[in-house]
Amino acid sequence: MPIVDPQSLHLLVAAIFQAVGAAEADAETIARHMVGANLAGHDSHGVQLLPTYVGRVRRGDIVPGAPYEVLDDGPTTARVDGHWNFGQVVSERAMTLAIEKAQAAHVAAVTVVRQAHVGRVADYPLMASRAGLIGIMFCDSGKTEKQVVPFGGREARLGTNPLCIALPSDLEAPIFIDMATSAAAANKIAVYRNRGQQLPAGWIVDRDGNPSTNPADYADGGALLPVGGGQGHKGYGLGFMVEVFTGLLTGLGFGVDPGGRHNDGSLMLVLNPAAFRPAEVFRAEVTAFARYIKDTPPAPGFEQVYYPGELEWHTAERRARGIPVEEATWSAVLETVGSLGLADLARTAVR
Repeated sequence: MPIVDPQSLHLLVAAIFQAVGAAEADAETIARHMVGANLAGHDSHGVQLLPTYVGRVRRGDIVPGAPYEVLDDGPTTARVDGHWNFGQVVSERAMTLAIEKAQAAHVAAVTVVRQAHVGRVADYPLMASRAGLIGIMFCDSGKTEKQVVPFGGREARLGTNPLCIALPSDLEAPIFIDMATSAAAANKIAVYRNRGQQLPAGWIVDRDGNPSTNPADYADGGALLPVGGGQGHKGYGLGFMVEVFTGLLTGLGFGVDPGGRHNDGSLMLVLNPAAFRPAEVFRAEVTAFARYIKDTPPAPGFEQVYYPGELEWHTAERRARGIPVEEATWSAVLETVGSLGLADLARTAVR
């Protein structure tokens, strides 16, 4: 498995997106998000997606440099139309807008439509938490192919419909939850496939609705299960509500439009703790609560208890020494790189 230098990988990813038409600043933004996902251990949302993004640009599904439009701009709310630009570029700007509104009026809600895949959802609520605010984001993939069966069903009718909540604190590692409402993110199936590994039980069903651990069954008409295993009705209920917030509230709709573009509809919410309590007191109590949870005696088989988000921070520290990339993923990246005349840049990235 190739071990890739993070800084070199960032330069390579940025060069690739500039080569397909993104402005330098936008390409830097996309690269920061993609490599950051790898560094946090979320390989499903890292450079594995690079060939997919480039393919969507070439098909016209992603429009580099498309205008960013703010509609119905009010003191605490707004609608954003990204006109099919990269999701990382559009969502950063939309969250910045929400943060500014919350700083001025204590609360903000911003919806986003017509943007490409946003990558790792946590990146945007974490912007709010770094500003001392509470950040929340719900996301949906529009009327494209669905991946998740409703609880008790055998046919996919929902997206993975992720959500994230990030909190301000005085800890070095951020506190957040970033989760799909399915048993796993769809792109994680590809990670297991590329590693030649079987899936954990309870992630997918095959095309006939039978439980499976074979990644090939997912590609052959299978579907993801809601998060929760035997209590999957809870994950299903969460996924349903996320789709209401990001599909219906945004106007994207529900169901599948054959051949439709991947459209990450989003709802971003930002709360200023200072509207309810002194901000420094809230931060201190969040910090104390996290330490209280972390001090829980570990159960057999566990070395320690992590508070939400801590493990990703430790993974980033460890993986900063080099990002392992699956052979199949790196081969696909090299094929894309070769088509853009950047093969030399890719070779220097591997340690």
